[in-house]
Amino acid sequence: MGKKKKDGKKDKSLKKAKLAEAGGKDLATALTQAARSLRTEQSHQLAACGLYAGQEGVILALAGEDGLTAGAIALRLGVKAPTMTRTIGRMEAQGFVTRGSDGGDGRLTKVFLTDAGRNAVEGIEQALKVSEKRATKGLSNKEIKALTVSLVAIMHNLDPAEADDQLD
Repeated sequence: MGKKKKDGKKDKSLKKAKLAEAGGKDLATALTQAARSLRTEQSHQLAACGLYAGQEGVILALAGEDGLTAGAIALRLGVKAPTMTRTIGRMEAQGFVTRGSDGGDGRLTKVFLTDAGRNAVEGIEQALKVSEKRATKGLSNKEIKALTVSLVAIMHNLDPAEADDQLD
């Protein structure tokens, strides 16, 4: 939170000074710090749903298609399979997911949402909306759209599948 002046109002000059200081940062530093700040905010919001950072992606993936393997979830979320296996184990202990065998192949283990997991979807969506609203406070819709387009372009440029592209 921002510091308050003696009259109880927030000191906006501090915020302006921080924004001016940010102008001297390089893109990578600014992006990294913004991503960390957003993730911290999301973590705070998700805690109200009983979730830890990263678990919302699992629930949302399964809400879209229940009965995925841990490997398929890991691939969709861009994490390594061992990380996903640990996350699913923790979520199973929390009661959000359950693991079961595939009807056709007994060797294949799939992950399914429990009622608690399905009930968490609305809270997750709300938490993410609140985080996004806080992150984009003071930005116009046009600025948000331009930022989003720019970030998607950066993600595309950094995609390993695009590594063969020549830099101009």
